[in-house]
Amino acid sequence: MAAAGVAPVRERFVTSKEQFHAYLRANGELGGQEGDREEEKEASSEQSEPPAKRGRLDVQGQDGESPGEPEDGEKESRDGEKEPEDGEKEPVERKRARGQNKSRPCMKPNHYEKSRLCPSVTQGCADKCYFGPRCRFLHDVGEYMAAKPADLGPSCVLFETFGKCPYGITCRFAKAHLGDGYQNVVNTELAKQWEGKSLVRNNLSKDLQHQLRKKKFTFKKADEYLCSLAKPHHDDRKGGKAPGCSAEGEEVSNCTTPEDGLGDPSQCPVLPEGGDSKPAPVQSPQPTESRRGCPTKTAGPVTDEDIVKLRSCEKKKLEIQGKLYLAPLTTCGNLPFRRICKRFGADVTCGEMAVCTNLLQGQSSEWALLKRHHTEDIFGVQLEGAFPDTMTKCAELLNQTIDVDFVDINVGCPIDLVYKKGGGCALMTRSNKFEQIVRGMNSVSPTTGLPAGEQQVELNCFSSLTLPSLQVLDVPLTVKIRTGVQEKMNVAHKIIPKIREWGASMVTLHGRSREQRYTRVADWDYIAECAKIASPMPLFGNGDILSYEDADQAMQTGVSGIMIARGALIKPWLFTEIKEQRHWDISSSERFDILKDFTNYGLEHWGSDTQGVEKTRKFLLEWLSFLCRYIPVGLLERLPQKINERPPYYIGRDYLETLMASQNVDDWIKISELLLGPVPTNFTFLPKHKANSYR
Repeated sequence: MAAAGVAPVRERFVTSKEQFHAYLRANGELGGQEGDREEEKEASSEQSEPPAKRGRLDVQGQDGESPGEPEDGEKESRDGEKEPEDGEKEPVERKRARGQNKSRPCMKPNHYEKSRLCPSVTQGCADKCYFGPRCRFLHDVGEYMAAKPADLGPSCVLFETFGKCPYGITCRFAKAHLGDGYQNVVNTELAKQWEGKSLVRNNLSKDLQHQLRKKKFTFKKADEYLCSLAKPHHDDRKGGKAPGCSAEGEEVSNCTTPEDGLGDPSQCPVLPEGGDSKPAPVQSPQPTESRRGCPTKTAGPVTDEDIVKLRSCEKKKLEIQGKLYLAPLTTCGNLPFRRICKRFGADVTCGEMAVCTNLLQGQSSEWALLKRHHTEDIFGVQLEGAFPDTMTKCAELLNQTIDVDFVDINVGCPIDLVYKKGGGCALMTRSNKFEQIVRGMNSVSPTTGLPAGEQQVELNCFSSLTLPSLQVLDVPLTVKIRTGVQEKMNVAHKIIPKIREWGASMVTLHGRSREQRYTRVADWDYIAECAKIASPMPLFGNGDILSYEDADQAMQTGVSGIMIARGALIKPWLFTEIKEQRHWDISSSERFDILKDFTNYGLEHWGSDTQGVEKTRKFLLEWLSFLCRYIPVGLLERLPQKINERPPYYIGRDYLETLMASQNVDDWIKISELLLGPVPTNFTFLPKHKANSYR
């Protein structure tokens, strides 16, 4: 019988650590490996491998922190150590591995940079190189080809799919599309089929990036809302500095604007942050009435703002009840992975957590998290921030520049880096800032509920007027939260009614607190209670779903739908299992085909040159740190596998199945080499989260 916290694998498949590694070392040959086993025993003492996981399914242990999925910006650290017996001292080298590998080596292949070909040559316009003689890249194709590493395969996925490889001779599969004189061959017939089609949306244009970096982008609606926050109201709460002029680090007034966005400056003083009873003037270089973007109070005739602004009942509704929602997952929830999940039946997808300040600065790496593949029919982005000014401006920016179906606010991230700055879970304890963020983002998202073109608007049944063409940008706002910050102190049931009042279209609840992380099973009874409180606002539940039985039980709690995170990382075909109500005993060759598809999607997304290949390899290896936790259905004593049960060492039904079960980084690298060719010289890899593997 399996130990507590260990998955129940059939006895005939279970093996020891030494036999497991000896089997892999012998490439799947059993027997006659005694010498290898002795070597493995000696080597095992040098490896910092995590022992079997403690049973923590129902009882909370002494330690309040454990790992999980990198969801909503959460940094995972798996709890894989046993508690020492009474009187025993735990060796220093066996200290529990948790948290992020912050000092892991850089994996960028810098040695290729020395002989990198200038992009102008690749694009066929070498004479138009912007840097001219100062260019540090090569312009001599013969010299580049002499130093270029060998090709990784005979076929290029970009050439076979689109009829043309934009990476030309720099492609690591260039033999498939190079002609005489290193000319890039084009399949004209196939290329014409894709001409003019946009496969990936939400790219950052150079013009927009320049505007953001030079701070020339106008945030009219956000400035209006932030200026209204600076106006005094009938409220005894603390005041603050004028948020319209604040940076992220500056505090914003805790007074909340009414829904019409208008206040009376003569009615309520703004108190200083220290809570002093003496009124303090709003800090502004000029009178509030004359500040750019501040609303003007009107009486009588209806203004354009009254026409354009939507009432809550008129706003676009997010109709995703009953659909399967793939959670936003840091690092692993990239576009190629989302394409895999869409293929297996995910209905709703969301980009990785993006930090609002980085987006406002025009950082290309952060904007890459917002990219949307054309197959993602219901797609949202998730934003993280701690202050109303940056979050409101970011919402307006995205509303004007990208194509999304909803924007999600991250109020579930538990890591210290985010929490100590007031973001993530910390917003659950900063209700004033939380309210200002939700109301502010909600106020700048919709521009009009009417169709584009000439629009006839009826005004209170008394008159009508014709508006010019306005772009419809009515993006619903959703919020993702946890049960609370501290264990056994749930506060979500108090916050959810407020979130509904502030104008959010949906809330997603992860059934654990910040302190719990992943040490206990998700509290679905509490999620059910919150689902009743949230009505009529939809509430999605999240936590511990790894089988269709788990999904069915979750839906019986009364939630509007379920969000899947770790379960999708461990087995992305989970969406198919839920929809078809069956356990899929997927073979190792089928799983390997999924990895092939991921690498093809990665080469298509990140590129087929050296940089793109190594980036694809990096994200493949990160994903393998979760895939190794899957136990094939045919090997289990009982179904289904539980997400908090750690797999024991077992010999699979074939060599590939066993290789995929390894938690050793070297074995993951071996799998990557089967797909992407040999790794570069001196290649090293450590997973983002310490306890995901060992060397």
